[in-house]
Amino acid sequence: MPSTAMKKKVLLMGKSGSGKTSMRSIIFANYIARDTRRLGATIDVEHSHVRFLGNLVLNLWDCGGQDTFMENYFTSQRDNIFRNVEVLIYVFDVESRELEKDMHYYQSCLEAILQNSPDAKIFCLVHKMDLVQEDQRDLIFKEREEDLKRLSRPLECVCFRTSIWDETLYKAWSSIVYQLIPNVQQLEMNLRNFAQIIEADEVISHYQCKEQRDVHRFEKISNIIKQFKLSCSKLAASFQSMEVRNSNFAAFIDIFTSNTYVMVVMSDPSIPSAATLINIRNARKHFEKLERVDGPKHSLLMR
Repeated sequence: MPSTAMKKKVLLMGKSGSGKTSMRSIIFANYIARDTRRLGATIDVEHSHVRFLGNLVLNLWDCGGQDTFMENYFTSQRDNIFRNVEVLIYVFDVESRELEKDMHYYQSCLEAILQNSPDAKIFCLVHKMDLVQEDQRDLIFKEREEDLKRLSRPLECVCFRTSIWDETLYKAWSSIVYQLIPNVQQLEMNLRNFAQIIEADEVISHYQCKEQRDVHRFEKISNIIKQFKLSCSKLAASFQSMEVRNSNFAAFIDIFTSNTYVMVVMSDPSIPSAATLINIRNARKHFEKLERVDGPKHSLLMR
C-alpha cells in the first residue's frame, strides 16, 4: 500500500515587497529571476503543496505582507495561521525603510508561534543583498543577524543572506528543506555506498548538504539543470536524462526516484555508459523504499 503523505506546514511571511513570492516562484515554479518582475502582490494567503522524497510534502503558506493582512494574521486568523507550523520563514528586505515595523511584525509572529507551535523551526532571510555594496554585505548581514537572534529569544533562529540573482537563494532553501527530511542521514549513507559500489567519483542528489571547496557548488549545478530544463520546455521537449562526456570524465543526470534526479560523475573512461545507466536503474527501487519514512530501514551494503 502507498504510504500516507507526511505534510509539513511552512509559513512564508514578511512585509509586502520583501520578495517572498518571487523566491517561492524561482524555487518551486521554475521562474527565472528576471521573470519575477511581472508577479503581483500576494492577496491574503496562497497555498501550495510541494512533494519531496516520496511522501514528504511541504504545505507552503505564502502570506501576503500588506498591513491589513498582517494585522488579521495576529487577531482573527491567529489560530488558523500559526497552528501546527513546522517551519516559519520570515523574509526581510535588507533596504527596508520601515525596519522598526518589520521587527514589530516579526516579534508578533514569534509570539504567535510560541503560543501555537512552540517546536517550530525559525529561519530569517535577509533578502535583496545584491542591492548592498559588496564590501558592506558581510558587515550589514552580521549586524542584522545579531539583532534577529536577540529578538528571537527564547526561540532560536537561523539566518541566511539571499538574493534572487545568485546561488544564495538556493543555498538557503536547500538548507531549510534538508532539515525537514526525517531520514536524511540514512539516505546520504546509502548514496555514499552506491558511489563506491559503482566506482563513481561522486553521486549527487538534492538531499545532500556537505561542504565543498566551492560553497555554492550544488546550488550552481541545480541552477544549470533548471535553465536547461526551461530551454527544453520552450522547445516543447521533455527532459528526462542527459550524459556529458569528454576525455576526463563522464557525467550522467537521470531520473532517480519519482521526485528526484541524480547526477553520477565517473572519471574512469573504461566504464561504459550502459553499465552506469543500468546501475542507476537498479538502485531506484532501493532508494524509493528509503524515501518512505514509514517503510523498512534497509541499507545498501558494500559487497
